[in-house]
Amino acid sequence: MIESENDSPAARTVRARAFAVHILTALGAGFALMALLEAVRGHWAAMFGWLGVALMVDALDGPLARRLRVGEVLPNWSGDTLDLVVDFTTYVFVPAYAIAASGFLVPHLAPVLGIAVVVSGALYFADQRMKTDDNHFRGFPTLWNVAAFYLFLLRPTPWIGSLMIILLVVATFLPIRVMHPVRVERFRLFNLAVVVAGSGLAAFAVFRNFDVPVAVTATLCAIAVYVLLSDPIIRIVGKGAR
Repeated sequence: MIESENDSPAARTVRARAFAVHILTALGAGFALMALLEAVRGHWAAMFGWLGVALMVDALDGPLARRLRVGEVLPNWSGDTLDLVVDFTTYVFVPAYAIAASGFLVPHLAPVLGIAVVVSGALYFADQRMKTDDNHFRGFPTLWNVAAFYLFLLRPTPWIGSLMIILLVVATFLPIRVMHPVRVERFRLFNLAVVVAGSGLAAFAVFRNFDVPVAVTATLCAIAVYVLLSDPIIRIVGKGAR
C-alpha cells in the first residue's frame, strides 16, 4: 500500500506540533485550577501568581497557533472554542471567587456580586460584537483578574469595593470602547511599553503580597485609567481640536 501524504512522518510531526499548541492552551485551565486551590486557602498572592502564568500562556499560544497554522492542520479541533473556555476560567470564574471571598465587599452582597460577575462574563464571551473592527473591546472586557488584582491592591472599604464591582458589571454592557493594548494600532509601541511596565509592577506587587510603596500603587492606577479611558479621552480631545 502506498502511504498517503497525510500519513507520512512529516505530516504526523506537523499535526503533533499543532496539537501541542492546543495542549498548551488547555494547560491554562490547569493553571486556573491551581489558582483556585490557592484562593480557597486564602493564599491570594499565590493565586495571582498562577493566574499570571495562565496569562503568559494566553499571550504565547496565539502567535504559536498562527505560526504553525493550527487551524488548517487540525480543522476538527476548534482553537477559538478552546481559547474561550480557558479564558473564561482564568479571566472570569476564578477571579469571581476571589472577588466574592476577598472580604472587600459588603458580606451579604458578596455572593450576589460574584454571581453577577460570572453571569455578565458568560454573556460577554457569547457576544460576537465584543470587539470592534479596529480591535477595541466593546464594553468592559471582563478582565476580572485585573479587577480582582486592583481590589487587593487598593483594599477599599466594603461599600466602595462593592460599588466598584457593580460599576464594572454595568460597564460590561455599555457602548464604550476599551483599547486592546497589543492589537490596537494607534500608539501601539507606547501601549506595549505601558503594558510591560504595568506587568512588571503588578508582578512586584504580587511578590510583595501587595505591600508596595504608594508610588507603585499610584503608577498602577494611572496605567489602569489609561487603558480603560484612553480611547474616549483621545476622541474628546480630537473633537475639541477641530
